[in-house]
Amino acid sequence: MKTIGYASQSPDSALAPIHFERRALRANDVAMEVLYCGVCHSDLHTARNDWGWTQYPNVPGHEIVGRVTAIGSDVNRYKVGDTVAVGCMVDSCQTCNHCHDGEEQFCSSMIQTYNSPDLHDGQITFGGYSRHLVVREEFVLRVPEALDLALVAPLLCAGITTYSPLKTWNVKPGTQVGVVGLGGLGHMAVKLASGMGANVTVISRSADKQADALALGADSFLVSSDADAMKTAASKFDIIIDTVPVKHDLNPYMPLLNVDGTLVLVGQVGPVAETNTTPMILGRRRIAGSLIGGIAETQEMLEFCAEKGILPECEMIRMDEINHAFQRMEASDVRYRFVIDMSSLDVA
Repeated sequence: MKTIGYASQSPDSALAPIHFERRALRANDVAMEVLYCGVCHSDLHTARNDWGWTQYPNVPGHEIVGRVTAIGSDVNRYKVGDTVAVGCMVDSCQTCNHCHDGEEQFCSSMIQTYNSPDLHDGQITFGGYSRHLVVREEFVLRVPEALDLALVAPLLCAGITTYSPLKTWNVKPGTQVGVVGLGGLGHMAVKLASGMGANVTVISRSADKQADALALGADSFLVSSDADAMKTAASKFDIIIDTVPVKHDLNPYMPLLNVDGTLVLVGQVGPVAETNTTPMILGRRRIAGSLIGGIAETQEMLEFCAEKGILPECEMIRMDEINHAFQRMEASDVRYRFVIDMSSLDVA
């Protein structure tokens, strides 16, 4: 299948059009026309090779909404015309304990939607910044009819990345949840935790985002640079979701946790500042990480969002605006997620 996308050719190059071929359908494959693709901070990191493992050319995009255009001979879950979605992974071994437990994201053979070698032919995967996609059936998700297609895409990464730890740590009505950072991930954490009935507090260095936080569903706002406010909030939270995507200091947040409380990192991939273990030991507090979620849990998240009317706050862009969007992301100038209208690719 001949198609077109946008790719980076080096860490310093702008994304530009690229023509390439998607693989011929295998028996268990679903082909789709990409309708919308979200823009994740991971796309920017990968395009710039910030993590050191990017293979070029690189076609990013792992928050994908599309329409089925063809199916392989063994596919029975989907038919041509179905509205579907694809998130951060497109394959795994399907035989290990993690895959059997519905946690394909931890499979040692998990294949990312882009920048990963295909399990079968070794070709590097290209993501959703493209007109077409071919994906193994087991990694295709069904989009509930109640959801606005133009806004669904960020749920496939930002949504599941914050939904999964909220479920893992048993957030329920009355749970005290803190959210550090109010960007693409943070605003979804607020909406999802609020939808679960939790009492949600946004934690930020200044009061600039207080009105936005409350409008998104937060119950309160805590300014981390206010020493008195931080002291008053000591031992308040059962769980804190830390969405900050760069190296930062975790020490101010540890005393905010109750006994057995957990600070979950979902933003920064890499080093953080040196951590003082005293509040961890004295309060049996812990620091943990969380990686997206399995396919079943992602489908569950989509159904939950449809039931609760939860959708991300999005700004729609054309494909040829992606480099400017990356610049704005670096400057934290987005409220709260970019989504590419992929119909613009034909004329980009």
